[in-house]
Amino acid sequence: MASISSSRLASALLADCLAGRPCRLDLLFELTALAAGADPAASAAATRALFVNLVEPLCDRFEPSLCEVYASLFAEVIARCLPEFKAPELVARYRRIRRLRRCRADALRVYVLSRVTLGADVAITSVLLDAAKKRFPAAEICLVGPAKNWELFAADPRLRHAPLAYRRDASLLERLSAYCELAPALTRPGGIVIDPDSRITQLGLLPVCPEEAYYFFESRSYGGDGPEPLSVLAARWASEVFGVDDASPYVAPQPPAASGPAGISLSLGVGENPAKRLPDPFEPELVRLLLATGLPLLIDEGAGGEETDRVRRAIHGSGARPGQIETWRGAFAPFAARLARSRLYVGYDSAGQHVAAATSTPLVAIFAGFACQRGFQRWRPAGAAAVEVIRADRPDPAAVLERVRAALGRLLAR
Repeated sequence: MASISSSRLASALLADCLAGRPCRLDLLFELTALAAGADPAASAAATRALFVNLVEPLCDRFEPSLCEVYASLFAEVIARCLPEFKAPELVARYRRIRRLRRCRADALRVYVLSRVTLGADVAITSVLLDAAKKRFPAAEICLVGPAKNWELFAADPRLRHAPLAYRRDASLLERLSAYCELAPALTRPGGIVIDPDSRITQLGLLPVCPEEAYYFFESRSYGGDGPEPLSVLAARWASEVFGVDDASPYVAPQPPAASGPAGISLSLGVGENPAKRLPDPFEPELVRLLLATGLPLLIDEGAGGEETDRVRRAIHGSGARPGQIETWRGAFAPFAARLARSRLYVGYDSAGQHVAAATSTPLVAIFAGFACQRGFQRWRPAGAAAVEVIRADRPDPAAVLERVRAALGRLLAR
């Protein structure tokens, strides 16, 4: 019952926000109480509803006017859970820190916050890491975030890791507690914090250091109505704030111990968003199409659960012979290292496409399930690689497969 109630509460709040109506605080407080409550099942359902059914739909539209709506709404959530904060004060601070200002100070250490999701850390955070290294050549540069995100940059000698656990499946109180662990560590003299619109700070709302040492890239509003992808906008912001004109996305995973021939890498991961995948029989037919190229095929099985089951069904349904496909199961960073050495990458809108773009690996990106036109524009992969983007507004498996076939032909003919 809690799951239905939470979902309806979140949906009602979202409808109000999108219609420009005032937020009904009684509904928000009820949803927050469920998410912060002692009942584990009710808390999990309400936390998921809060983020998946309310916060993410607001943010995924990349609508500048909704940034203020989100701030006003989530400041109330924070104030209900962390009594040391007052919602009006959080909103007032947010309005100050979202203003773009030039960094004119030097720094002994630079803390760059992770975006938590792997694809966003490649498309956005890596650009800001690159800018920090160039702007502060003698400073200590720290990536603050989970270990799996750090692994994408672990071979970069300029970086060090400041571990911070933040799980997307954690409760609301567990997510907010990350702030309590983080703030004392980031207030050391001589340090600055670069926040790429991180969920660690709940998109800039939680103060982790003095305002004068805090630089906030509000990715949801920066760029306005323009069509540029996020990696391009992050580079532009880095130029305006830090005076670095050539910041770009990159990854630096530890090189694989051994790898087979460089062929095609494939990922069917969708970042826990099933709307991003195409219905059957697209995936087994896609594997069959890639096998027909004659190139070695490496497929990421994911870390288990539904994604691994789906990949195995696709392999089985493709009619692949034993030994014809190499699979990878485990951490993403070693797969990313293999991907970077591939002749071609194919996948849905997920982390793999941004790794391919950052490493100049030609790629076919299959886009489905995006919230709006601007969301599609923002998350497109951008880089020096040859990129074929297959936009699947109407996810017809046969039609999309034909477009992938044509894209493969163009890329492999280069």
